[in-house]
Amino acid sequence: MIELLTPAEISAADAATIRSGTPGYTLMKAAGRAVADIVSRSPLGSRIAILCGPGNNGGDGFVAARLLSERGYRVTLGLLGERSALKGDAASAAADWKGEVLPAAALDLAAADVVVDALFGAGLARPLEGAAADTVRAINAAGARIVAVDLPSGVNGATGAVMGEAVRADETVTFFRAKPGHVLLPGRVLCGRLSIADIGIRDTVLQAIAPSAFRNRKELWDSAFPVPRIDGHKYDKGHLVVVSGPAWHSGAARMAARAGLRIGAGLATIASPPDALPENAAHLTAIMLRPMEGAAGLAEILTDKRLDGVVLGPGLGGGQGTRALVEAALGSGAAVVLDADGISAFREAPQALFALIAGRAAPVVMTPHDGEFARLFPDLAGEAGKLQRAREAARRSGATVLLKGPDTVVASPDGRASIADNAPPFLATAGSGDVLSGMIGGLLCQKMPAFEAASAGAYLHGEAGSVLGRGLIAEDLPEALPRVFQRLFD
Repeated sequence: MIELLTPAEISAADAATIRSGTPGYTLMKAAGRAVADIVSRSPLGSRIAILCGPGNNGGDGFVAARLLSERGYRVTLGLLGERSALKGDAASAAADWKGEVLPAAALDLAAADVVVDALFGAGLARPLEGAAADTVRAINAAGARIVAVDLPSGVNGATGAVMGEAVRADETVTFFRAKPGHVLLPGRVLCGRLSIADIGIRDTVLQAIAPSAFRNRKELWDSAFPVPRIDGHKYDKGHLVVVSGPAWHSGAARMAARAGLRIGAGLATIASPPDALPENAAHLTAIMLRPMEGAAGLAEILTDKRLDGVVLGPGLGGGQGTRALVEAALGSGAAVVLDADGISAFREAPQALFALIAGRAAPVVMTPHDGEFARLFPDLAGEAGKLQRAREAARRSGATVLLKGPDTVVASPDGRASIADNAPPFLATAGSGDVLSGMIGGLLCQKMPAFEAASAGAYLHGEAGSVLGRGLIAEDLPEALPRVFQRLFD
């Protein structure tokens, strides 16, 4: 279940299911049962405080309250708003609850073993304030295990952003499919452990919805991932070129080139300025080395049609020289990965970069972190919603954009996007991004499409970090890839 559905898309899935003959209250009862099942992991007889809101999220809470009471739990229920104002399925659920309904502010949360947040879920349209914000603060201060229904109240389901105040849940149960807000930060942290419950919505509704955002998982890109052939040879697996910076900044290129080899490229070459030739030669074994005199030298190297991809940016430094190198790479027929200084070199002329990308047939992947992204897309940097920012950047630039972070987003110009949530914190180390750019370059050399290559690179990068664990450094990451491949493919 890798599809990520916005709140609007989830509403469309609900509506389609209801039109097909399943009553809305049937869906609500299934959702409430899923919540009750999660809460029932607590010992029988535990004190459960359920806070219900004025909409369908509150209706799920009423159903869960009834079921938990029937199972032998001590349930108290508080309602934010007036019971008489409940409508539709939520009113039906409230009518089936025979226990007392207290004002939300009157609930003794300090006495509860579990607090269920059924206030707003993903349907929230504006920041929480007043009594709603006070209730959220009281939930967070309760000291009990907190279970959120659908999404912690106050978290935006489309962006993961906090809307005024937000519940900090230990566990969240959502229905049918996860939403972007479940995997984007800070929403992912506020959700705690995420469970996705089947409430009777059939997968066939996805055909009409046509979701375009996905959790970054093997299933997303596996069919495009290069598989070595028994009768193949190294030239079938592509030749990657990585452009080196000056001698004192040449390590980034070497790490990227090694990552390209480890992920399956048949050959890798470092294009090196003269002053870095001795430094690079002293460290290279399987990776080849070619001298390069500036942008003209790189352009000459890339006239060789056997060179399938080029990575540049790591360790290059800024200025016109770097910009000229990028122009030379984009003027070739090779796939290009732009990282670090290769992106920042166009901070004064982003439209010039976009024009170069638009004029070529081979793919381009850009891999900025937030700072580099802001240099190229300053008007987008302050916008809420990492997913939306990356998508607009991809549309505007014509490149596949990988916006780094613990919730790395890969966005294609065609609107598809993936969100990776498997990166451990250990990846926040010098050179980690250089390795990622080399991995993506190695996949592009093997003719993997840009969106799939960038998504696979981000996912495998995270898995390599998890395999290595605490204490890893960037040089370790390429060496972990064989173990990752064994876990995933063998």
